[in-house]
Amino acid sequence: MVSELSPENVSFYSRNYKLAAHLYHLTPEAPNRNGAAIVICHPWTSIKEQSPANYARVLASAGFICLAYDAAYQGESEGEPRSLEDPYQRVEDIKSAVTYLVSRKDVDSNKIGVLGICASGGYAPFAAQTDLRIKACATSAAVCVGTMARRGFDKDSTTADILKAQLEAAGKDRNSDVDGSKSDVVLMLPEKLEDASGLPDSFQDLAQYYRKRAPHPRAPNTCLPRSWDIMANFDAFAHNDMISPRPLLMITGTKAATKWYSEDGVAKAKEPKELVVIEGLTHADLYDHVDEAGRKCVEFFGKWLK
Repeated sequence: MVSELSPENVSFYSRNYKLAAHLYHLTPEAPNRNGAAIVICHPWTSIKEQSPANYARVLASAGFICLAYDAAYQGESEGEPRSLEDPYQRVEDIKSAVTYLVSRKDVDSNKIGVLGICASGGYAPFAAQTDLRIKACATSAAVCVGTMARRGFDKDSTTADILKAQLEAAGKDRNSDVDGSKSDVVLMLPEKLEDASGLPDSFQDLAQYYRKRAPHPRAPNTCLPRSWDIMANFDAFAHNDMISPRPLLMITGTKAATKWYSEDGVAKAKEPKELVVIEGLTHADLYDHVDEAGRKCVEFFGKWLK
């Protein structure tokens, strides 16, 4: 059982946006890892208090300083328009989080890793491809939002017609800046759990987490339509080979609709790399059923951040 930790409220800048963050210090019983630290990044439409907090408690109890934050445009962080999902800003947020850790005297700048969850499981490898300060990269339930926009959350579930409709909505959203028309925000999940019963299993899985197990008022699970024309040609894993010789770990579950994303991400990487598939877990299970995934992250970062 992992002890509950009360993180310190901190902040840092990503480009011109002030990001709200939680810094998890080591528990008294934690081993001394001599300043090893991990940036933990949240899923799409999520916040730092949800799945990142679960992993941070495991890792901080194992001796790693952890930084979880709200991405720009989301949660308690700055950025307008709200609920924008910009993959390139998200990657910049990760690199800025690394810079913040480098600035701390209690962190060894040669022992910084990153853990990305869901959409951040795409952003973290993308950041690691070019930011050599990231010494080890891990993901849990990884998704590439660009591939998702083009092909779907479940494999091959999006058609060209659906993407075209999303891009048309993106254009209308952008035009609203000129003509003052109102563009509806996209509700990624129903507001009530019972309304998800007729949706595909993958969305019911997410609704169980966000509407039942871990709802939060700052995580409405909304996204601006203009996000799609930024996401649609983003490719998180295309250059995963550039992470080598630094290590890549990708964790997924046997029941995760997104398992194929992690398989693709590992296939495109060079050694050292590892795919871990946890028996019986869905995509959203990996948000809060973190015993096995957390142990694997501790083992991974313990090996490479020393």
